[in-house]
Amino acid sequence: MSDDEPEDIIQTLPLDEWHRTRGARMVPFAGYQMPIQYDGIVAEHLWTREHAGLFDVSHMGQLLISGGAVDIELEKLLPGDIIGLGVDKMRYSLLLDEQGGILDDLMVTRRTGDFYLVVNGATKADDIAHLHEHLPEELTLNHLDDHALLALQGPEAVTALSRLVPDVENLIFMTAGAFEIAGVPAWISRSGYTGEDGFEISIPADAATKVANLLAEQPEVKPIGLGARDSLRLEAGLPLYGHDLDPKSDPAMAGLGFAVPKRRRAEGGFPGAITICRHFAEGPPARRIGLLVAGRLPAREGAQIFDGDTLVGTVTSGGFSPSLQRPIAMGYVSAGRAANGTALQIEVRGKRLDAVVSPMPFVPHRYVRKGA
Repeated sequence: MSDDEPEDIIQTLPLDEWHRTRGARMVPFAGYQMPIQYDGIVAEHLWTREHAGLFDVSHMGQLLISGGAVDIELEKLLPGDIIGLGVDKMRYSLLLDEQGGILDDLMVTRRTGDFYLVVNGATKADDIAHLHEHLPEELTLNHLDDHALLALQGPEAVTALSRLVPDVENLIFMTAGAFEIAGVPAWISRSGYTGEDGFEISIPADAATKVANLLAEQPEVKPIGLGARDSLRLEAGLPLYGHDLDPKSDPAMAGLGFAVPKRRRAEGGFPGAITICRHFAEGPPARRIGLLVAGRLPAREGAQIFDGDTLVGTVTSGGFSPSLQRPIAMGYVSAGRAANGTALQIEVRGKRLDAVVSPMPFVPHRYVRKGA
């Protein structure tokens, strides 16, 4: 997601009034008025890590693509194994330009009869135009702009949701299915972008208030704003489009090798394949890294990264980690400085802060996988 839009085209979400009645502080983000916090970012962050947080992510684009050999056609645009994706299974993937630069990151799910894509809110209009331009006319693309999307995240999310949705606990990470919540049809996946176990719930927009109320009534659940969503995903080492990913980065630079499996690297046939596969084989010129920052001062996006007197990279996301009680950051550095344990410095407010390249995630993921 990217920068705020001009005030005159800011839209509201289906739950706008719901957020305001709960004391949310609303800010413009990705073209919408969205809640940045209710009780405070740190409190909401820690509640989600310990219990269950309810996030409104209805600004995201929900798309259905169907018809013909849709999986074959999607593989011409996405570098993932779409043909091999089972029904009700999900994959993280990427839209790429002809040079291999990242236009957006997204989730793709094969359903019976179609594919369901969730794309970023700030890029959804461009994504839809890109798909219309590059997919054959015989395929049908529907934008579910009459649907809301909620994310329930945290170790107690399954306890809360299973009271309302019997059998939802049988989903495992990156699987999905059709359910009902108090008579409301819902497409539910066991997924999210916090590093915690949890679910994303797609429902008709006109039922969003009903479903949000039912979820918020559960003792494990509190509404959580964008601020904590950002700090949670940063601790989880998850990149944010428009910040850690953009057309200047490719999947190899971004450390997203899992999104380009062995078959696709061997066969190619997706935008930028020659450059991307060369970078995977030989190493990219720069790499996305995690950084543990000394002291208490956070390093923010845009801060320059140095090795001695040499400028070697830039911070793309950064902040104070509520879970670790220290500053952490993500950024890109020249490949020779990307090894874990490399000592670097970040310039913040005219000072050089010591930092060390760290493995990500900073806080371990707690996804529920098969056999768990």
